[in-house]
Amino acid sequence: MVQTMRAFLEFCYLVRRDVHDTHSLAALDDALERFHHHREIFRTSGIRPNGFNLPRQHSLIHYVKLIRMFGAPNGLCSSITESKHIKAVKEPWRRSSRFKALSQMLLTNQRLDKLAAARVDFTDRGMLQGACLTAVWEQILSRRFRFYVSCLPDHLIYCKYRNK
Repeated sequence: MVQTMRAFLEFCYLVRRDVHDTHSLAALDDALERFHHHREIFRTSGIRPNGFNLPRQHSLIHYVKLIRMFGAPNGLCSSITESKHIKAVKEPWRRSSRFKALSQMLLTNQRLDKLAAARVDFTDRGMLQGACLTAVWEQILSRRFRFYVSCLPDHLIYCKYRNK
C-alpha cells in the first residue's frame, strides 16, 4: 500500500510542475505505471475486491497526452469544476421533477442567476443593509411611537401608531 501511495503522490507532484520536458513526462508515465501496478494490492487483499473504477483515477492516463497538447496545468484542480458542476447540475436536478428535467434545470439556473444579479444591484444601491424589520424598528424607536392594537375581523390585527 505504501508503494501505491508513493507512486500516486509522486505523480501528483510531478503534474503540478510549471514546466514539463521529456524527462518529466517520462517520470509521469513511470509513476502512473507503478501506481497501476501497485494498486492491485487492494484487490488481492480483499479491501476492494472489485477493483477501482474512479473517474479521477481514469483521467490520470490522459494527463501526459493533454500536457503535450496544451502545456502544464499549473496547479489546476478538478475540485473547482466539480463545485461548479454541483451548483449548475446536481442541485437543479434535485429541484426538478425529473421528467424532462433539462428544461427545468436551465430555468432554475436562469432564475438563480437573476436573483444573484439582483442581489448585487441591491447591495450596490444600499438596499440590503440590515433587515427590513430592523430599519422599521429603528425608526419607531427614534420617533418614540406608541402602538395601539385593535382587532379586526377574526384573523387580522391592525396596528395604529400615535406620537407621545
